[in-house]
Amino acid sequence: MNIPKDPMMLVSYLNTQLRDFYPSLTDLCKTMDLSEDEICAKLAAIDYHYEPERNQFV
Repeated sequence: MNIPKDPMMLVSYLNTQLRDFYPSLTDLCKTMDLSEDEICAKLAAIDYHYEPERNQFV
């Protein structure tokens, strides 16, 4: 899957996908064949963290 490499674009893209299509980050990562740990680490570097109860990075 081709996802944005820029962290700010990535957070926007993932939050849109989570809002519109996926009930959780785990489901999104499984469907798109992405590493949940790598995504979380990349976004943590810009101080965004996944909140399961909101199903988004904040």
